[in-house]
Amino acid sequence: QLHLVESGGGLVQPGGSLRLSCAASGFTLDEFTIGWFRQAPGKEREGVSCISRDNGGTYYADSVKGRFTVSRDNAKNTVYLEMNSLKSEDTAVYSCAASIYFYCPVYSPPPAPVFTSWGQGTQVTVSS
Repeated sequence: QLHLVESGGGLVQPGGSLRLSCAASGFTLDEFTIGWFRQAPGKEREGVSCISRDNGGTYYADSVKGRFTVSRDNAKNTVYLEMNSLKSEDTAVYSCAASIYFYCPVYSPPPAPVFTSWGQGTQVTVSS
């Protein structure tokens, strides 16, 4: 059974940084495309980043482009989301999700329904 666990969330001041981890068990993570999503209270879920299986292609939402970086460590079976220059509007629950069939789009957010395995989420709060 596919199992994803996010970690690394927390409280950070505006301008600060966090690195989220998405660790997998039960499968080899580099065989899957991984999407990062976030949902703030009262708002719809937003696809913020994606890293494709095979070619490693990436996608970033305009709201995070230049500040967030997604990467893989295949030896650790983990995908990371490095978040820099954090803003209050980045406050949300962040979740990672896996899809074996999907490749990240270039110009549009990854659609949540194509991801079949989801982690439980980790809270990121940006506040002074």
